[in-house]
Amino acid sequence: MSLQLFNPFKDLIFDEQFCFLTGDLTTEKISVFPDWLMDHFKFGGDRIEMMDKAKSYHYEDLKLPCSPRVKKAFEQLDEKIQEAYQKGFEGMASLDENLLFLWTGRIVYGHLYYEMRYERDRLLRQRENFNLSSSLRERFGNFHLMMQSIIEPVSFIGKKPWSIAVFPLKYSADIFSYRNDAINLLFQFGVNGFGFIACLQDNGIIGEKQKDILDKMKGHVLHPVQFEELYARFHYSDYLLQYRSEYKIENNDQGITMEAIPILQVANRPTFGFWDEDIFAQLLSNYWSVYGIQREDIIKFQKPPLSYLENPYSKDFIDPESIDLPF
Repeated sequence: MSLQLFNPFKDLIFDEQFCFLTGDLTTEKISVFPDWLMDHFKFGGDRIEMMDKAKSYHYEDLKLPCSPRVKKAFEQLDEKIQEAYQKGFEGMASLDENLLFLWTGRIVYGHLYYEMRYERDRLLRQRENFNLSSSLRERFGNFHLMMQSIIEPVSFIGKKPWSIAVFPLKYSADIFSYRNDAINLLFQFGVNGFGFIACLQDNGIIGEKQKDILDKMKGHVLHPVQFEELYARFHYSDYLLQYRSEYKIENNDQGITMEAIPILQVANRPTFGFWDEDIFAQLLSNYWSVYGIQREDIIKFQKPPLSYLENPYSKDFIDPESIDLPF
């Protein structure tokens, strides 16, 4: 007998009386952003915008309905992450990637959940039906299934279905850097001491593409401008990825296993599309705007694109201590 688990993307169920993870009726809730994190950096009263910029919420008001056992599981996970966080980079780097995936996934999924509810309610007011493409239903349904591994016998075999990179990072003590792309399931997190980047459903492909620069970084404490450039590389690589992640899912009375299916390339269709430096420079300038760096500073006539990660001629990693920018 196979294990029957709740999939909200099958019937598009995002009502607050149903646990977001199990579908059980509930009155319990858990914050999308861990309370200890909001308390530490005092951002609970700040606002976060939905994708269309027409709606925003206070971070502290974003809450997911959850059953008591789901709430307990995430509270226990929060305790483990907070303990590791207090130990800085060494603590975070020692964590099992599955824990980082679940902790990161709860935040990204929480944002996705609110995007779904907001779009559904907006369309209902216009007397239109809320729907998702089959490809998005499958992607988000698989992501939800991965998240259920926190309470259910869902396991991953073979290559991990994500890319997660953790590294030392130098920030001013009171700065907290965070971004997520709920639709593409990307996450960026940085504080003084460490940062990490997660592609939550790429089957490790983007991590492999960026392996060269990740290897060069080892032993260095990144400057924030390098952190932003690294995330831009992950983000643009995700945009260029020409194949969707697929899985072999086996379900029996012992539980569910998920195995990443290797990409079978079609002729004349590489794994990633063409890397356009002009487009990348525009993306990167969005992340570097805090430093006053514009697209025109990144791309200059007859000069290689500006990079704070690699010397454009030797391809050597740039020593973070040599970067004369604030952190």
